[in-house]
Amino acid sequence: MNNKPADRFDWTLAFILLLFFLVSLFAIASAQTTGQYKDINSMPISFIPSQIQWYIIGCVIIAITMFLEPDQYKKAAWIIYGGGVFILALLFILPEGMELVARRNGAKSWFHIPGVGSIQPAEFMKTFFIIGMARMITKHHETFVNKTLKTDFYLLGKIVAVLFVPLFFIMLQTDLGTGLVFIAITAVFVIVAGITWRIILPVFVGTATIGATLLWMALYAQDFLQNKLGFSPYQFERIYSWLDPYSYSSNEGRHLITSLNAIGSGEMFGKGYKGREVYVAESHTDFIFTTIGEDWGFVGTSLVICLYFFLIYHLTKITLELKDPFSTYICAGIIAMIAFHVFENIGMTIQLLPITGIPLPFISYGGSSLMGNMLAIGLVFSMKYHHRTYMFSSDDDE
Repeated sequence: MNNKPADRFDWTLAFILLLFFLVSLFAIASAQTTGQYKDINSMPISFIPSQIQWYIIGCVIIAITMFLEPDQYKKAAWIIYGGGVFILALLFILPEGMELVARRNGAKSWFHIPGVGSIQPAEFMKTFFIIGMARMITKHHETFVNKTLKTDFYLLGKIVAVLFVPLFFIMLQTDLGTGLVFIAITAVFVIVAGITWRIILPVFVGTATIGATLLWMALYAQDFLQNKLGFSPYQFERIYSWLDPYSYSSNEGRHLITSLNAIGSGEMFGKGYKGREVYVAESHTDFIFTTIGEDWGFVGTSLVICLYFFLIYHLTKITLELKDPFSTYICAGIIAMIAFHVFENIGMTIQLLPITGIPLPFISYGGSSLMGNMLAIGLVFSMKYHHRTYMFSSDDDE
């Protein structure tokens, strides 16, 4: 057995991150060519140095995260989870007048740190949540070795409880996109936790029925939702502009229309690097996929999607190799988080899904999102790096 550090390091995953880094820089550089980003002196702003800086910090986060062993994360799981919840709660505990708390688009979701910038704690809470959920499920299976319908109901209740606390604070921020990420991660945990389908199937069918009913009511029973359940007209417009953007082209539908125009105008091979002609707001962050589509067309966007498939395939392969249940649950949660981000972000740019404020992982500009994702990937590096020690020690025990 060769246990040299270089042999245990996941070079394939590092190479995938390098490819994402290059794609991100090219896409952000092209997004800046429309001239929509200027400082107070009307001079063009470049986001490239900041994105490089965030990637460097992200690599440091990976190195630190990889250094710690899975058992250490397992022991500190509830401290990590509780600390994340406390930071989320601080956004509402601290008074509005403090410069430490920043409000964007009406949402109180950011901390403003002088000399650093704005940090969104929810991006890190996703990974903390995964750690806490993995610890809880692992402990449950260690306690209840013999599965019954009663123990499965008990496990489902604990999963919902672990979800409810951070989701409560996320929804107070009116951040629907991030809330959906937490729900998607939880749905995967419910499946991989081994809960019987006699429970899962009714839960999933019931949830889908409620969602379909709310969508139907949003279209045909708006008064009831608005008067009885407190829905706002703005929320209805988000749904209507998604289903029929051209009827709302003067306000809510404009963003989706420009997104479709930009991607469609790229056709098969695109207009070439920095050949953008369609103005799309936030084309360096949430709508960076439109930049790739316009520059490189169907071929370029397909390659980016293939890169994500390669990443998810590699993470799945690592998950299947792991023998430690806690590590397996960690990796499964991270796969769910990244996959949902990709599906939702790309889906909203092509009208497949409603528009939400979810960035494209590892490509969109943004420090909080990138560092949060690098923290999650750092856990995968840790699980893989320390895997062989656990694997052979368990064999010896046999």
